[in-house]
Amino acid sequence: MLPKARPIPMKDRTSMMFISPGQLDVLDGAFVVIDKNGVRTCIPVGGIACLLLEPGTRVSHAAAGLAARVGTLLIWVGEGGVRLYSAGQPGGARSDRLLYQAKLALDDAARLKVVRKMYEIRFGEKPPERRSVEQLRGIEGVRVRKLYQLTAERQGVKWDGRNYDRDNWDRADVVNRCLSAANACLYGITEAAVLAAGYAPAIGFIHTGKPLSFVYDIADIFKFETVVPLAFGFAAKNPPNPERSVRLACRDVFRSSKIMKRIIPTIEQILAAGELQPPPPHEEAVPIAIPNPEQTGDAGHRS
Repeated sequence: MLPKARPIPMKDRTSMMFISPGQLDVLDGAFVVIDKNGVRTCIPVGGIACLLLEPGTRVSHAAAGLAARVGTLLIWVGEGGVRLYSAGQPGGARSDRLLYQAKLALDDAARLKVVRKMYEIRFGEKPPERRSVEQLRGIEGVRVRKLYQLTAERQGVKWDGRNYDRDNWDRADVVNRCLSAANACLYGITEAAVLAAGYAPAIGFIHTGKPLSFVYDIADIFKFETVVPLAFGFAAKNPPNPERSVRLACRDVFRSSKIMKRIIPTIEQILAAGELQPPPPHEEAVPIAIPNPEQTGDAGHRS
């Protein structure tokens, strides 16, 4: 007898997949994309963290429902992943972690502790003492601009700053196009992890007032060890289609860095720095979507 089907944990999934123009549907029990010639390509939707849908992609009700059931995030993006127009929201049935996150964000002392922990993990050293969140944000900005400049010099790329016009994307320089494509990939898998863990993308600690503030907070921790060096490296090569080249390379970087296994534990570590106890789950709360299997022996026994 076949084992009971169960969702694949986020840490074991492929990071992302871009879907070019076509129709997403469920046919003969399979999640497929159908191109303009009617050719079907099967997609292992349950083993992917997020699907980024480019312009011209249509999604059937059955496809959206299956993606939600297996916990795969659907993200509607612009050409090359430059803009994010909308996103589905798998999970989110439990509110205890969301309330915990909000509690930390609303407590000034706890929020400062969380921000300091983010700074420490990102830069490998503790931030200066007796600094407010706004002051730490300013210090971080200076360090980030310096890191961009150092990376550009290391890769031999001309760097005039993070500057481009979304309405005239083709006029942007190659390095900014590469960075935007790489960041879109990182933000996609980070948002998928944030939602899978039961947190709210909009409740940030360093970034605030944006729909993806918390996503930016977490993604920034991994940015300079993954996508930024990659983007500058491709900008130095100046490929004919830089966005596509960067997106393909991002999958390899995410796999080699094991980032899918690190995002959620990093979130837990950061929020624990706030030193507030999470609220207990409500007695009528929906059970955990992917429970751990029951063990047949003691703690050291493999099931």
